[in-house]
Amino acid sequence: MLALVLAALSGLFMALQGSLNTALGKVVGLLEGTFIVHLIGTLLALGLLLVGLGQGSIAEYSRAPWYTYLGGVLSVGIIYLVTSAISKLGVAPATTAIILGQVFTAALVDHFGWFGLECIPFSFGKAVGIVLMAGGAWLLLSR
Repeated sequence: MLALVLAALSGLFMALQGSLNTALGKVVGLLEGTFIVHLIGTLLALGLLLVGLGQGSIAEYSRAPWYTYLGGVLSVGIIYLVTSAISKLGVAPATTAIILGQVFTAALVDHFGWFGLECIPFSFGKAVGIVLMAGGAWLLLSR
């Protein structure tokens, strides 16, 4: 249950982050805002590591497969695209479309067990859930 509460909290953070990044992007520009939020995030993560809150060893970085570092590239795209979408659509419809894309992609990752994750087969129920989410996204997009 705690994991679900934490996941919901991350969703709350994502909606707020997208809104804040959009406001920043309107002042400094989308790419400039993307850079600023990544710089702040990097400094925060560094500070947390320096005070000993890390649970691993950064010295082990060379053991990770090369493709795992693409998350940094994707992160820049995510921040930029979320900011752009929110500024054009509004927070609720953009966030709904984002979540729909996340769930669809997550179902594919689970089904095929990409990146060394456990295979969790796609089911009819999951397909219905995604279709219902798409319907909800459409309802939010219609003004």
